[in-house]
Amino acid sequence: MFESHHLRKPTGKSAFSGLGAGEPGNSGQESYVFPMVLGDMKGTTNSLTHTAAAMMPSPIFIWRFQVTLFLVWGFSCCKIGWDSVMRMNSDLRDLFLYEAFLYYNPLLLVTMMVWLWGVCLWVFSQSTISYVKIFDIDQNHLTHREIWKCSTWLTIIVPTSMTAYLYLYSHGEVSLAASQPVILHIAFALVLVFPFDIFYLSSRYFFLKTLWRIAFPLQPISFPDFLADILTSMAKVFSDLERSVCRMLHNQVATIAWFEADSICGSHSVAIPLMLVIPYIWRLMQCLRQYKDTKEKTTLFNVSSLGFSSSTSQLGGPICYTGKNGFIIGLSEAT
Repeated sequence: MFESHHLRKPTGKSAFSGLGAGEPGNSGQESYVFPMVLGDMKGTTNSLTHTAAAMMPSPIFIWRFQVTLFLVWGFSCCKIGWDSVMRMNSDLRDLFLYEAFLYYNPLLLVTMMVWLWGVCLWVFSQSTISYVKIFDIDQNHLTHREIWKCSTWLTIIVPTSMTAYLYLYSHGEVSLAASQPVILHIAFALVLVFPFDIFYLSSRYFFLKTLWRIAFPLQPISFPDFLADILTSMAKVFSDLERSVCRMLHNQVATIAWFEADSICGSHSVAIPLMLVIPYIWRLMQCLRQYKDTKEKTTLFNVSSLGFSSSTSQLGGPICYTGKNGFIIGLSEAT
């Protein structure tokens, strides 16, 4: 048999002998060969790992590439949107822009809120504030990086849908244009209630559970329920969402039929002031529940301030809600 001088035991005997694999004395010879083979395999694995690492671009390059793509996307959306608006009739342009603003303004404000939420978490992470204990959340909570990832996708998706809406309408594809805000709002709702373990399932359900606690304060108020305070600052978002959904359900998207004040989704609808006041009603119920549990009179001052704020939100709005039968909420009559 062929014998190599590189594979010999110290006694001078060949590492390869005529013994079978199961014969006595063969295990000692194999113990000399196998470490060398394993060592070669480890060396090959390490070299492959280093080669793969060398082939991967640096994090700085990836970040610059992402920023470049984002800028190109932003410029493209602005250019396409501007050209689309300029193609429209000057008489129709203002009305159509107002309608586009109505459909996309609520989601843009929500996107801004998510960005600011990430900023708050970043500030907490830089300090000694244990917001995990304050908000009574588990260890699987989202960090500021994950929140910013969500807000980045929102920043991309919402303006892209709005750009497609403007482009399709200006080029005569009215039905396709009308489908853009509908698809966007349905997609947001589906992602929020998606029952599978993707898109941060535990965080989405924690958010939905908190909204349920706010709408129905049948249990003691916990600190995460402070979200009701944020919702009072987003009363206009609630009102615009109600107007948008109303027009989608009645096939009034990409039309100007709803500009008639007495139409189904016109400015005389009682649903507008009702949606504006709902966040204040939720916060009011929280304060009453808090007073019932703690007997602290300071919560009653919150009740009075909420009553004043809700009245101001009705009287200070730019839209007047005036009915033919003398139902008036506002300062001036709508035109």
